[in-house]
Amino acid sequence: MSIKTEAGVPILETARTVLRPHRLGDFETYAAMWAEPAVTRFIGGKPRTREESWMRFLRHAGLWSLIGYGFWAIEDKDTKRFIGEAGFHDLKREIEPSIEGVPEAGWALASEAHGQGLASEVVGRIVAWSDEALRQARTVCIIDPENGASLKVAEKNGYCEILRTTYHEKPTILLERPAGGVVPQFPTQGF
Repeated sequence: MSIKTEAGVPILETARTVLRPHRLGDFETYAAMWAEPAVTRFIGGKPRTREESWMRFLRHAGLWSLIGYGFWAIEDKDTKRFIGEAGFHDLKREIEPSIEGVPEAGWALASEAHGQGLASEVVGRIVAWSDEALRQARTVCIIDPENGASLKVAEKNGYCEILRTTYHEKPTILLERPAGGVVPQFPTQGF
């Protein structure tokens, strides 16, 4: 079965959402989401300015064209509204151990979409896509140890804690998901 694309980005669906490329018309809602303290509490720790949101927004188009994967805008199927984003990136993070070259999962939803199971639903869909399309041995994600909600989303979708480290001088948990979601009995060596 072929997957529809828009601007070179595959269009994916879940029961309640459509995952599609970011569109210029999403920007005001996008900027409002990234200005919410509830959204940024564990992602950088402070609300983003409109300018910072614009730079982040532009990055999404570049990821897909340069590395073949990136983030999707999350659209509510019923309302057609932008409610968040999720996907994979390689941000060349200065983190030890290095995760450069490994697709890193990430997700963020507007506060109005919190607490409904949408993140688990969306992350389940993107990791299924990654298993088929990326053909990587693994994907990773990094999560603030105090972000219990995202840790649960990651765990539900096959991510397991590998180790604790720091990123930008803050405690960070590095999690890994082997392709297919099969959890290894022992942590992977040689990041």
